[in-house]
Amino acid sequence: MNRITLPNQRTLSPIACGVWRLAEAADPGVDATLARIDACLAQGITTFDHADIYGDYRCEALFGNALRARPALRQQIEVVTKTDIMLLSAQWPETRIKHYDTRPPHVQASVERSLQHLGVEVIDLLLIHRPDPLCDAEALGACLDRLIDAGKVRGVGVSNFMPWDADLLQSRMVHRLQTNQIELSLLHTAPFTNGQLAHAQQHRMPVMAWSPLGGGRLHTEAQQPGTAAHRLAPRLAELARASGTDTTAVAMAWLMHHPAGVIPVMGSLQPERIACFTQALQVPMDRQTWFELYELANGHPVP
Repeated sequence: MNRITLPNQRTLSPIACGVWRLAEAADPGVDATLARIDACLAQGITTFDHADIYGDYRCEALFGNALRARPALRQQIEVVTKTDIMLLSAQWPETRIKHYDTRPPHVQASVERSLQHLGVEVIDLLLIHRPDPLCDAEALGACLDRLIDAGKVRGVGVSNFMPWDADLLQSRMVHRLQTNQIELSLLHTAPFTNGQLAHAQQHRMPVMAWSPLGGGRLHTEAQQPGTAAHRLAPRLAELARASGTDTTAVAMAWLMHHPAGVIPVMGSLQPERIACFTQALQVPMDRQTWFELYELANGHPVP
């Protein structure tokens, strides 16, 4: 598979595995987690997407247990994680309301915890999870630069940022931002017109797409008249049959066709489903087919 090159010249796999459901898996143990990692690697999927909060702050450690059991895996994968969201959790009894914290002491401590939980010496890509209304861009930018210079993280990026949020943070940093992870799917097309994808392409910054199947709604709402999923279902099925794949692969191929370089972050942890992800690379996607799906998604022709 052709890999996606970040501004710092490091690369990610063109499809990423999201680990946010690991703590909810029927078996989150070491052997089952290793089987999931192996299923990804067999498909050329080497990028694993985490956040400190996933699984009520448990997923990083569960994944780290697997890496500690087989240390050689660390050289085969890229670890992405995020910080700044504070959840109501027994892990943080002093937190009385969900909020964001981009103050340097919190970000630095969060990175140290992630390193410990994951059992790694460096994080490949650290993302600021959500724009913080109280963000001191000067302080956060300097903190992120220090983390890179200290070798704690190889690169930093953002998540759910609008162009102006990213530009503000970038203006206070020496190192370049590497990505913006945004919600993007056939059921959430706003980034094609709200500036997020244009900004990413302007800065040659690949995009990571969370919820690339609309949180599963692309399938679960396919039989509900009046929904975008219902409008899309017949054409997705037709394209899947023609390419010998499935509708998930077609929806992924639609995203990956964009010139910004979109990396779908897939949430399934079932090895049999993981084995199908790279079918997306087999789906032909020409310009008119792309716009046909775009029109069905939006429910009206382009202007």
